[in-house]
Amino acid sequence: MALPDYEGWACFVAVADGGSFTAAARSLGISKASVSKAVTRLEASLGITLLHRSSRVVTVSTAGEGLLGEARAMVAAATAATEAARGDRLDLAGPIRLAAPMSFGIKVLGVPLAAFMDRHPAVEIELTLSDARHDLIAEGFDLALRIASLDDSSLLARTIAPVASSVIASPAYLERHGTPRHPLDLAGHRLVGYGHRERAMPLRFHREGEEATIVPAGPLFTNNGDVVIPMLAAGGGIAVLPDFIAEAELASGALVRILIDWSLPQAFFHLLSPPSRLRPARVRALSDHLAQVLKVSCMGRDSGIPAG
Repeated sequence: MALPDYEGWACFVAVADGGSFTAAARSLGISKASVSKAVTRLEASLGITLLHRSSRVVTVSTAGEGLLGEARAMVAAATAATEAARGDRLDLAGPIRLAAPMSFGIKVLGVPLAAFMDRHPAVEIELTLSDARHDLIAEGFDLALRIASLDDSSLLARTIAPVASSVIASPAYLERHGTPRHPLDLAGHRLVGYGHRERAMPLRFHREGEEATIVPAGPLFTNNGDVVIPMLAAGGGIAVLPDFIAEAELASGALVRILIDWSLPQAFFHLLSPPSRLRPARVRALSDHLAQVLKVSCMGRDSGIPAG
């Protein structure tokens, strides 16, 4: 059985990610001719075309797309093995691709990442902020922060901290429309929906010995919480949001919590990584840093969750 052509796979991934042989050569530190020869050799050994080439553009073929995720995982594992063998003899250096939710990234991640980059100046972080769920393996991410249930059991998950959510509205809205005293009262109010899945996902409330479930139905549903805040502050309705999104407005009194004697199902921050347990030292270091800093940050917020 022939050994895998690791060089060829690495060059293929670099071209696919960089969009050209020139960009791949630059990222790998070798000549463009060497990249081209390695990919051509790999295609010949496999008997398929991985890349379509023209004078202006290089695109990944259908067959190449089907293999790209596994190729990225192979290259990542080989890179991690090399760095693990070197251990702590080298300073942390190189790229890390990190994905995070939009609102959380904007409001929370800047300071922790600045501290990490100050400590490890040779590390380059590519941060993608999006409320879409990324396929870590297919899209080549090293780490992802997620606030939700975990559907993909193949990923390695590190739970960081609980995420508190509250039912919130502006004092002006409550004065005009009345303050709900029971979750079922929300059916008579303008509910602004926030989530990452179906619009009609039910909200389940719990109190000692009592449960209540409602299905949100209102004038707006969005997968990003930041757009909801000014609408609520202007008296546009009621919403259930993670506390970190509305932290400033809750502190100033522009928004207030209601139904505080009821609780919603507990959500958690998770730090996800691809299934290989062998990761580059820089990725492990960032994972440890984020887990430590964000746990302290989240547990210390005004969320009803005790710190410690």
